[in-house]
Amino acid sequence: MSATPEIRPASTVVLLRDSQDGLETLLLRRNKALAFAGGFWVFPGGSLDAEDMAAGDGDEERAARVAAAREAMEECGQQPKPQDMVLLSHWTTPESEKRRFSTWIYAAPLRADEDVVIDGGEIHDHRWITLRQALAEHYAGELRILPPTMVTLTRLATYDTVAEVLEIERDSPVPRVLPVITAHNDAIVAMYHGDAGYEAVDPALPGARHRAVLKDGGWRYVCENVAEDIVPLIPLETRR
Repeated sequence: MSATPEIRPASTVVLLRDSQDGLETLLLRRNKALAFAGGFWVFPGGSLDAEDMAAGDGDEERAARVAAAREAMEECGQQPKPQDMVLLSHWTTPESEKRRFSTWIYAAPLRADEDVVIDGGEIHDHRWITLRQALAEHYAGELRILPPTMVTLTRLATYDTVAEVLEIERDSPVPRVLPVITAHNDAIVAMYHGDAGYEAVDPALPGARHRAVLKDGGWRYVCENVAEDIVPLIPLETRR
């Protein structure tokens, strides 16, 4: 009987800047040889270490901010400030996965225009890209990202400026997400709390839909007929 995989605390930070074409973020491409998300485009981030926990006085969320800033510097030479970070969501890797993480996702502005310097080991490429362009490329099957990245990009793409993101998200509810993932009708389905098939891990069950579906190379978020206490991970209507 195999042991239950340890859930490792981790964090990631969405680095944001304003541009004439809209909000931009820095995406990093992971080394294709890596066991976890090899070749995928991600935000800077990684696991918390003992020094991060010490800097956070043993508080995981505080330590996660320190870790996100450290990883951003190590992976791409950027210097977000932990005190500037706004918590967007918290995701836990599905129980079915061999490697599991408890990941805090933040957004942060960059106070200075630093050169991007990737580490060349874990990270093999980078690009500044508008959030809308990143989503368009993903839906066209040209940009490989994971569901939390898709959800985060889509959520933040409803804003016009970095200042607006920070102001509104600072006081917004923080979703805590534990997906269940399975295959259904030639697609991969990640179901979230509130989906009719969530508890049984059966996406065919009739009823509410709260899930992301991977088909034709892109993840698409669906939130339909959920109970009133279920907060959508992505606003169902934009603010415009």
